[in-house]
Amino acid sequence: MSYPQISVIIPTFNRKLLCHRAVSSVIKQSYTDYELIIVDDGSEDGTTQDYLFSSVNGSLPDKIQYLRNDTNRGVSYSRNRGVASSSGEWIAFLDSDDVWHEKKLENQIIWLRNNPGFNICQTREVWIRNGIRVNPPVTHEKTGGQIFRESLDRCMITPSSVMIHRQLLAEAGGFNESMPACEDYELWLRITLYHQVGLVDKYLLTRYGGHEDQLSAKFSVMDKFRVRALLFLLEYEKPDHFQKKLIYQTLVKKSDIVAQGFKKRNRIKEYERFKGIADTFRQYL
Repeated sequence: MSYPQISVIIPTFNRKLLCHRAVSSVIKQSYTDYELIIVDDGSEDGTTQDYLFSSVNGSLPDKIQYLRNDTNRGVSYSRNRGVASSSGEWIAFLDSDDVWHEKKLENQIIWLRNNPGFNICQTREVWIRNGIRVNPPVTHEKTGGQIFRESLDRCMITPSSVMIHRQLLAEAGGFNESMPACEDYELWLRITLYHQVGLVDKYLLTRYGGHEDQLSAKFSVMDKFRVRALLFLLEYEKPDHFQKKLIYQTLVKKSDIVAQGFKKRNRIKEYERFKGIADTFRQYL
C-alpha cells in the first residue's frame, strides 16, 4: 500500500463558504501527492461533505476524507484528530479561512528535499484585512533559522503556511487541547526551543482577517493564554539557562500587561493572580 507524501489537515467550524474556498485552493495545487482531511468541528451552518467537495470534478477521490466531531471540541482537538487519521510523511495545516497559492505544496516539498537538515518550514504570506491587502508590521515578517527568541513575544509561525515532518510533530506532542487560544503559539515554542525553522522565501499563502469568528476577536486578552503557554514551557520542557532567562523576561512583561488590563476592568482576583506571576519571575531577572 502506498502512502501520500503530504497530509493536508483543514479544521473548520461554521465556515461553510470560507471552507469551500480553502478546499478549492488545495484541489488546485500543482503538487498532487497528498491526501486531504477536513475535520468539521460540529458545524451548524449547513456545512456538509457534498458541499465542501463540490469543487472536485468527477467522483470523489479516495484520498479525500471528511470527519465530523459530534460536538464542538476546538481547533486543537480537530487538528490532532486529522493528524491521527492521516498517513503522509509530511503534515500541512490550512485554516478554513485561508487560501493556498497554486504552487504552495510544490515549493515547500522541493525546499525540504534540498534542505534535509530541516523538519519544519513555512512560507511568506499575503494579508487581507476586511477585503483590503495590508502590509504586516515588520515585527510580524516571517523569518527562518533559530527563531525561539522572536517566537516568545508573538506567534512567528502561521499554521496555514507550515509543513512539518510527522515524526517531529509526534515528538512535540501535537497541539495542546487545553489551550482555548494561542494553541499554535504554544506548540511552536515547544518546537523552536529545540529546532530550527525553514523559510521558503515566496508568498504562497493568503490570510484573511477581520471576520468576527476569529479566535483573536473572541478572546480580548490573548496574552493571558501566552502566559499559560510560557508556564507550560517551563514545567514540561528543558530550556537551557539562556532560554530560561528569555522566558522569565517574557513572563514578567506579559503578566504585567495582563494584570494591568484586569486592574482597569476592576477584576481584582485576576489582577492579583497575574501580578503574582510577574512578581515571582521578576526576582530571577
